[in-house]
Amino acid sequence: MAKSGAPPNYSGRAAVILSSRYPTPTALQMSPRFSLLILAGVSACAQPLKLAKDDSPVVLAGHSLQAPNPAERGSLTVRSLYYGSGTDKNRPEYRDSIAIKTKVVDGSKFADAPNAAQRKLREKYWGFGFSKLPVNGRVWYPEGNGPFPLVLMVHGNHNMKDFSDPGYAYLGELMASRGFVFVSVDENFLNGNMNQENDARGWMLLKHLEAWRAFNDSSAALKGKVDLNRVALMGHSRGGEAAAVGAAFNRLSHYPDDATVKFNFNFGIRAVVAIAPIDGQYSPTQRPTPLENVSYLVIHGSHDGDVSAFSGLRQYQRVEFTDAGPWFKSAIWMYRANHGQWNTVWGNKDNGPQSARFLDLRGLVTPEEQRQFGKVYLSAFLEATLKDREEYLPMFRDHRVIGNWLPKTMYATRFQDSRFKALADFQEDVDVTTGSVASVRLFGDSLGSWKEANIPLRWRNTNVGTNAVFLGWNNRIAGDDTTKMGRPASFTVTIADSLRRAWNVTDAATIQFSLAPTDAKPSPRKAPVDSAKKDSTRAAPKKPAPKPPAGKPAKDTTPVHLTIEAVDADGDTARVPLARYGVPRRPLEIQVMRRASRERSAFATQHEIVLQTYVIPLRDFRDNQPRFDASRLASIRFVFDRTAAGTVLLDDIGISAINPAFLSATVHTRGTP
Repeated sequence: MAKSGAPPNYSGRAAVILSSRYPTPTALQMSPRFSLLILAGVSACAQPLKLAKDDSPVVLAGHSLQAPNPAERGSLTVRSLYYGSGTDKNRPEYRDSIAIKTKVVDGSKFADAPNAAQRKLREKYWGFGFSKLPVNGRVWYPEGNGPFPLVLMVHGNHNMKDFSDPGYAYLGELMASRGFVFVSVDENFLNGNMNQENDARGWMLLKHLEAWRAFNDSSAALKGKVDLNRVALMGHSRGGEAAAVGAAFNRLSHYPDDATVKFNFNFGIRAVVAIAPIDGQYSPTQRPTPLENVSYLVIHGSHDGDVSAFSGLRQYQRVEFTDAGPWFKSAIWMYRANHGQWNTVWGNKDNGPQSARFLDLRGLVTPEEQRQFGKVYLSAFLEATLKDREEYLPMFRDHRVIGNWLPKTMYATRFQDSRFKALADFQEDVDVTTGSVASVRLFGDSLGSWKEANIPLRWRNTNVGTNAVFLGWNNRIAGDDTTKMGRPASFTVTIADSLRRAWNVTDAATIQFSLAPTDAKPSPRKAPVDSAKKDSTRAAPKKPAPKPPAGKPAKDTTPVHLTIEAVDADGDTARVPLARYGVPRRPLEIQVMRRASRERSAFATQHEIVLQTYVIPLRDFRDNQPRFDASRLASIRFVFDRTAAGTVLLDDIGISAINPAFLSATVHTRGTP
């Protein structure tokens, strides 16, 4: 877990200094008396508990996916073993209990201590330096000949003396019983080192794969056990970023920051999983880590007291698909989940042993519920990507299809598949009327606001790193008559004939977009000028504006409803209400800190904007209007006709000739997404 990935002005540092997640050199040497002096100055007075109303009884009421629950133990007998250096000073399992001895590796090009004193202190504790890093792992594997897909899981930053790798045993037991070889990788010797070492964490994963290549060829215990063309890298916190770094390094011939270091990995990494990851702790050649042609899953909790913004969305947005492989990416946000409960060692103390003094732990889901969610999604992702189990694909498009498997809280899901083609992703230029393809045009009608801007994160002065369009509307006409309404505002994306033919659009395709409401609401629009009246150009006498009501205005909780229209080249218009695919949920209140003043100073907002992806088959429009011809699709229109006023973020509007397996389970309800 990486403090350096938080924004520079992150104001939670008073708590973070004492965190076992962030053991800086000062904190490692901090005396108990000094810790108590700091704690004495921190009030334990908590603000009232605030949680958003739980809509899961409606949203998760359905279950349409037909497949065995991936969180249930499989039928295979599970074996386990350790491999490592055999000389570990502090870890008897990697000294006395190893089944396979591994060689140390030189990581000095990738990581170092911040100063000579810390280097000496670390070497005294571990018995080795960065030039002799051990390749240690605890393995759960299925009994049988194999070969089985291989999964490497790596922890994040934590107190280096409070070992993190045992905390994923629950995943190891589950995955091995279902036919995967699962390794919890030991990188505790990189913890507590605030010197930008996430490249070392990612590189170490690939050195483990090199060891597995040797195990597969010669080890009696593991000979022929793994399929190195079906590999997944998984990581938690800093480990989540490291998994992406490892996947990027895997396809490079040289280390980006020192080309004298040659790479020759090229393993069959097909999937990457990031659990509550940081992003940007390491940047190859000072650029965000790119990732392409690999399936990617990121999960995050709303009440994360460490990585307290969904920073994994940055890497999610950077995952690109350039070939016709079976790739997809999914980002799933879980309300009331924290940072540490994904790991049984870390628990709910996201800022270390004194977390209860700073963090509000009252609203968290239970550890069992949080890990149940993890087991469901992580296991299904591995089944889908490493074993080609397509029956699990719909849950990565829409979490509502598995309502019976999920703990009863609230979720949001981002999704994109390799067949998606963007009409408008709002990245291409500063012209708000052009789309992502030269022939695509964008039009707004009767909007109160319209701009393209970065998608914000709740950390101050930080964002996802990509743009969306912000659309505000108010259909009410200004004046004393509050019932008077104008025509509904709308936003239209047009598609040229040549583009439609080039993409071979049919009614088997889908319209896809991601959308989220905000709390902003434009003012009522001006009444249109009546040109039929002789005095229409004369300004009417102004009436004094009504005084706003005293006190803070009540929060608008009106659901956001709208209509999606598809229009063909003949002008035939088909309409579907977005509520059929889930009503866009307004931002959910998040309370991480015990004190309201700390909450306000630490975060720009008390909510996280997480867009929900909608996938609407074009055949649904045809069913609504039989004359509509999807093969001649000319425009897609978002009509704000069902809620009088509001603002939404809209991103990644496009068309996909999606794998039909993603649509094999659907939920059509009027519940929120």
